[in-house]
Amino acid sequence: MTRFDAQTHAQVRRRKVFYIPGYDPFHPRRYRELYRTESAAQVEISGYRIGQSAKRGGGPYGWHVEAEIEGAEVQADIEALVWSDIVRDSMSNSIPGTYGQLARTAWTYIASGALRRLMWLRKGPVIAALYPVGMLLLQLFLAYAAARLAGWAVSAALTGLLGAVAGWVGLAAGLAVFVLVLKTFKAKDNKLFAYYLMHDYAYSARWNGANPPELEARMAAFGDSIAAALADEAHDEVLVVGHSSGAHLAISILADLIRDGRVPRDGPALGFLSLGQVVPMVSFLPEAWRLRADLAYLSARDELTWVDVTAPGDGCAFALCDPVAVSGVAPEGQRWPLVISAAFTQTLSPERWAELRWRFFRLHFQYLCAFDRPGDYDYFRITAGPQTLGERFAGRKPSGSRIDLPASKYTSQAA
Repeated sequence: MTRFDAQTHAQVRRRKVFYIPGYDPFHPRRYRELYRTESAAQVEISGYRIGQSAKRGGGPYGWHVEAEIEGAEVQADIEALVWSDIVRDSMSNSIPGTYGQLARTAWTYIASGALRRLMWLRKGPVIAALYPVGMLLLQLFLAYAAARLAGWAVSAALTGLLGAVAGWVGLAAGLAVFVLVLKTFKAKDNKLFAYYLMHDYAYSARWNGANPPELEARMAAFGDSIAAALADEAHDEVLVVGHSSGAHLAISILADLIRDGRVPRDGPALGFLSLGQVVPMVSFLPEAWRLRADLAYLSARDELTWVDVTAPGDGCAFALCDPVAVSGVAPEGQRWPLVISAAFTQTLSPERWAELRWRFFRLHFQYLCAFDRPGDYDYFRITAGPQTLGERFAGRKPSGSRIDLPASKYTSQAA
């Protein structure tokens, strides 16, 4: 019997959950509050019980959950593995700096051929990647047009009074308007998300798909935390949840743990839930050797269960794309991930779907939220229910719409 076979029959009474967020500069209390409010909403719909309280003991940010689901009482300790400080440090605070990132990022994806190949998979996330480029260029054009108009108006109004100096005054006025318009757009980025998304894509593009040293160091620390939980006999399951960009961090962290022999054969069940993943945005870049090697390695291991959940309604994710296969590194005997759909059009009521359909960034977080018509994917049953991830999805077939055709130009797994 393999370790995975044993896991599918395990009963969970205590679970340790590690949540790895995507490229997000915000305080982790955001995830605690999201879990609190959305679990309460799911309770009203599904009829089970979930209570949330402060984290027990020290260490990183987290919270404690006590639930009664499917006739069993379960305790879960959820810990957010935070890298928001690295995210904030990577964000340019200046407008010229962001436009510099735009030029470098566009060149990286176009010159490498990655952009064209990404479009073979899903148009949605590529459009999402092009959105900040288009929006920032539009802002630049509007600022320039407003500056030209203001400069002309001021110069024309003062020509009779100041003569030749009027042109210089108009130029100064135009420059002031140009800066003011760009600053106004930047101040409203909490609605437009152009700067935020530009920083996100620029972070991976800057290193051509490799991890910068500060991120590697943080990932090693995350691995230590997960390894400690796996060594604790009090846990029946250790569940790692990677959302968005956090999914590819989790892939490398878990691959390292297994390679290093830090996943005990007789320890807690190990589950990996990747949500709304954007792995191809990184794995298709020339120097993403580490990630491609980790994808190939993890996909064939029996030390864990890996379930990948996306939805075609999420325009920010590579929905139903097998991240291993499309990256061109699927080994013989590939076992993972199990690719399934959260099927927003079916698991959300027509009224709720109509409300959220065009709120692209909110939909990208729907995996962590309540569904008013839940199917076999229920975030709160997975994180606080009595079944391991392996048991819950045992026998589940992958989505019939799964995309598994190799599309990446770069498939090397070593520098």
